[in-house]
Amino acid sequence: MNPIATLLDPKTKRRLIVGAGVFGVLALAYRFLYPVVFDAYVGKTNAPLTYESSQTLTEAEFEALAQSLSEEARRLKAESVVAEDQDPFARQVKVEMLMNTESFIRDSQPSHIKYFREAGIRQYEGPKTCLTCHATIEVDHPDGTRSTVDTLDDLVNSVHFKFQSSAGGFSTYGYDGRQVNAGPHKIPVGKIDRACGIPGSFTWTGWAALVASRPEHVEEGEVVLRSEGCGQCHIGGNYQPATEKMMPVGDVPSMAKEGIDCLICHARDYDMNQRVVIRDEYGLRWDQDRSLRAALTVGPISSETCLRCHQHNMGGDVYEHNAAAQALGYKHQRLLHRGAKRGNPFSPEDDAHAAAGIQCTDCHRPEGHKIPRGRMGVDLVANDLPDKEVSCETCHTRAPHNNSRDKALLNGHIARLACETCHIPRLEDNNVVLRDWVHPTWDAEEGIWEPTDVYRSGEPGKGFTYLWFNGNGTFLANALGNNPNGADTYDPLMQQVARIDDPEIIAAVRAKAIELKAQYPDIDVERYVQMATDPLSQLSPEMLERRRAMIQANLRAAMNDGESRIYPFKLFNAMMYEDMSNQGPFGAMILPFDYTTYYETGDTRAAVKRAIQDPIVRRMYQEPFKLYMMDEFMAYFGVSGGWKTIYPLVDGQLVNVEPHWMRQMGTLMVNHGIQRQGHDCADCHAPNGIMDFELLGYTPERIAELQDPELLRQPPVNETMANAETPAPSVP
Repeated sequence: MNPIATLLDPKTKRRLIVGAGVFGVLALAYRFLYPVVFDAYVGKTNAPLTYESSQTLTEAEFEALAQSLSEEARRLKAESVVAEDQDPFARQVKVEMLMNTESFIRDSQPSHIKYFREAGIRQYEGPKTCLTCHATIEVDHPDGTRSTVDTLDDLVNSVHFKFQSSAGGFSTYGYDGRQVNAGPHKIPVGKIDRACGIPGSFTWTGWAALVASRPEHVEEGEVVLRSEGCGQCHIGGNYQPATEKMMPVGDVPSMAKEGIDCLICHARDYDMNQRVVIRDEYGLRWDQDRSLRAALTVGPISSETCLRCHQHNMGGDVYEHNAAAQALGYKHQRLLHRGAKRGNPFSPEDDAHAAAGIQCTDCHRPEGHKIPRGRMGVDLVANDLPDKEVSCETCHTRAPHNNSRDKALLNGHIARLACETCHIPRLEDNNVVLRDWVHPTWDAEEGIWEPTDVYRSGEPGKGFTYLWFNGNGTFLANALGNNPNGADTYDPLMQQVARIDDPEIIAAVRAKAIELKAQYPDIDVERYVQMATDPLSQLSPEMLERRRAMIQANLRAAMNDGESRIYPFKLFNAMMYEDMSNQGPFGAMILPFDYTTYYETGDTRAAVKRAIQDPIVRRMYQEPFKLYMMDEFMAYFGVSGGWKTIYPLVDGQLVNVEPHWMRQMGTLMVNHGIQRQGHDCADCHAPNGIMDFELLGYTPERIAELQDPELLRQPPVNETMANAETPAPSVP
């Protein structure tokens, strides 16, 4: 039959019309109905966003601002050129002269002044303004090719916006032995759905909060509202994280995309005092600097812009060179977190690369809005470019010590030691090792209850340790690797990260437990010390044996994979509430806290009750979430039998919920805080050195060689870092 005649057949035409109609209805439902249903299902809000700092300037105001910014830029450039070691008056005269030269006036003015002036832009309105000129961008790829991408789509699908990924590329392994998302059933994992460091809440339930603090310096009864929540360090400006991106279908609403904070990354003059929680008729969200002043200073990304957020988890909030933490807000000031997550700041004062003027993006080279973390990782933080290397060797090669007369010896260490092992001699003193979220402490200065830091240290062997690492990690952030001798005696998940033997640390934990008992009489001091320093003591004999068997059967292959070297790892463990219906040999499901309840009352059980009533946590305990992701999540967690949908709150009471320390310490990578001068020989090779060669899996014979007194009679071999072009012999 003629195909054309078939198409003209009335029955066929009706089928086509009906099919097109059904398709159209489905498309409309997906476009308009699905977002409404989804918001109702997860209990989240999307609404039009406005920002007080987004003001329209008159022509006169615009030109005055342009002149001010131009003069400021010229001054900064001139001051960087004129030497400081001269008479201050003479230096000032030279600076003024340079500022007024034609080339300085022409070349120093922020480029966007011209663009905004010519385009008639007198108000910055977020992505809408940026996309006027930057609807697409050119992306350079490592193979030398270029591609044109949609700017907004590129950004919305980056980890910096959505915080998680359902793709592969994770270097982490589940305790069931499978690489995360390497199989057909991929689940969304990343920061959006994991317990975060302070004070242990999900991004879902802890995005934005206003805390009524009562600091000691204000009049009795006076309340000071403070800002807190995960959203302070993320670029989405809506009332919650991009939960839509966790689903297999659906997109972030356009109104949420308009809340993206482009300027926090791209503006030189971004006012962090605008970065506070505000309340409007729809709920709580994070404010941002949308001033035309900030928009006119857009330029290349610098370390300063990256560190507005990232110094928070590297140097910490109370690190004296954390510039963002010096601008806490004009109102609703952000809460300072006293303990550092990693304690390895990137700043000229404490990092050799920062002091040399190296920028974050010199190593973490972006492709559009995708920024690489590197191929190695021990945690579940999603990675936009998992195949892109970020390492010391990229610049320094594997023979970096060419300025030393002992270069053969030093370069030989590279076969067994990572650069960071020698060149990060210590972390910051406020590096948190043990934190108790269950028994908070009143902070009179801040006027809030805060998690109790049971132990902090930046010393090797105390605040961080040394482990073999091949680039793989476990589902709960434990470094995987093995001594190159291949022996099974190296067993960190039963030893280094599951036990604290240091008498000084044990004494410090005991002292803190005694202090806490005065406030919490139910604390059994000796049991508290045992659980904190020997977390495996919380497991039954049967569970302990299952753990040993799972490590041997499921993780040994990942530990023996590829090349392992000794790296430094920051240690961290915490006491939190857990859902004991979902437990296994490596721990149980951690439950979130409600920020406001936690900080204001110190009633941690009430904070858990409040948080788990959040609609999206309720959804976790229902069948669709179980099938979509939670069964797989638990399998990676090492919990057999799938996710148990037994909701842990019945008639207002927590059911089968217990406080526990995690069954092992987390081991977080530390790669910054690099010092030019590293450890001396004796630091590692003395009998009481920082390296525990026995726990690292060395034989007694090899340990005797590594601690040979003859090694320590050699002159010091500390050298500064330098590039090299040729390899050197390895130390076996």
